[in-house]
Amino acid sequence: MSEVARGQVTFRMIGQSLQPVFDPEIRMSVVDLGLIYGASLGEGPKGLAAKVTMTLTSPACPYGPMLLAAVHSALAKIPGVGDVDVDLVFTPGWDPRAMATEEAKELLGLY
Repeated sequence: MSEVARGQVTFRMIGQSLQPVFDPEIRMSVVDLGLIYGASLGEGPKGLAAKVTMTLTSPACPYGPMLLAAVHSALAKIPGVGDVDVDLVFTPGWDPRAMATEEAKELLGLY
C-alpha cells in the first residue's frame, strides 16, 4: 500500500464513519457497544480495501442484516476506500460489561 493511501484513510476515519451506525433495539452506536472487534486496511482490486470484524448483540439479532449493510455502507462512503469487507463473527461472544464504552455501560445500567 502506498504511503499516500495510508495517509488518506486512517483507522480513526473508520471509527468515525461507524459511530453513527446505531443498533435500533438498544439505540446506541455499534462502536460504543463494542460490536466492532477490529479493522484493517490493505490493497484491494478497486483500490484501498477496508475490512471490519464485528459481531451482533446475539446470533439471533433480527436486525443483523440491516446492521451489516449499514456498516458496509458507512465504510464505502469513506473517500479513497474502493473495497469493503464486513466479517461477522460470534467468537468471542459479545459481553457489554467488557466490550462497551464506559458511557454505554452507564446508559445500559451496568454499574
